[in-house]
Amino acid sequence: MISGFESIQLTTLILIVVAGFAAGWVDAVVGGGGLIQLPALLLVPGITPVQALATNKMGSIFGTTTSAVTFYRRVGPDLRTAIPMAIIALAGSFGGAILAASLPATVFKPIIVVALIAVAVFTALRPSAGELTALRHDGHKHYVVACVIGAVIGFYDGLIGPGTGSFLVIALVSAMGYAFLEASAKAKIVNMATNAGALIFFLPHGSLLWGVGLVLGLANMAGGYLGARTAVAKGSKFVRLVFLIVVAALIIKLGMDVWNENFAAWNVT
Repeated sequence: MISGFESIQLTTLILIVVAGFAAGWVDAVVGGGGLIQLPALLLVPGITPVQALATNKMGSIFGTTTSAVTFYRRVGPDLRTAIPMAIIALAGSFGGAILAASLPATVFKPIIVVALIAVAVFTALRPSAGELTALRHDGHKHYVVACVIGAVIGFYDGLIGPGTGSFLVIALVSAMGYAFLEASAKAKIVNMATNAGALIFFLPHGSLLWGVGLVLGLANMAGGYLGARTAVAKGSKFVRLVFLIVVAALIIKLGMDVWNENFAAWNVT
């Protein structure tokens, strides 16, 4: 087993701990903590992209589990919807991780940027969306829609990952009619499962940096616990505001990635 501590400096380790705590907080409120956590992991000397992705998932599952338990105790989300959605999302994430091994993320990033812009515009122009829970579907249709969301976003998380929690929240708000706070509570349960699905794929390949992952996980747990408590205390309006900020950051980050990759391709040709 590789710990990841072999050549890491103390300053780098401190940055990873701070990033893990901040990512746990953001993930607990609306998702998108990978924006903070993944770049910090890339500071580890000699780490490969696959090792960074795997270690990121290991750290994240600690945080999402902690925030999911905290939300459940304080908000009490309906597990009859969340659990089937999570199981299907786990399978979707495993499938996405398999495909990620053979397809570059650059193929999908432009589509994700467009989707995020649409999400931001929808949320900004519909200030009343997500204030209160008003379910759009009844009976079996409710569970079918939930499972489709879980499968699609779970697959996305295994394949690429950034913004999974944010996509889950907005899908639960816009397609199912949940308030932002309740959507965030359910999203944590599903996100915990998508992290587990990707980890199941990565574990046999020896891609994890176990030592760094455990330290990251403990920091993520602390951030996740505080973030969940903050979201519950502040309510749906606060979650909506943080959601818009995180989505804007995702658009900028992925947009710059697309621009830089295309610019590099143009220079080559």
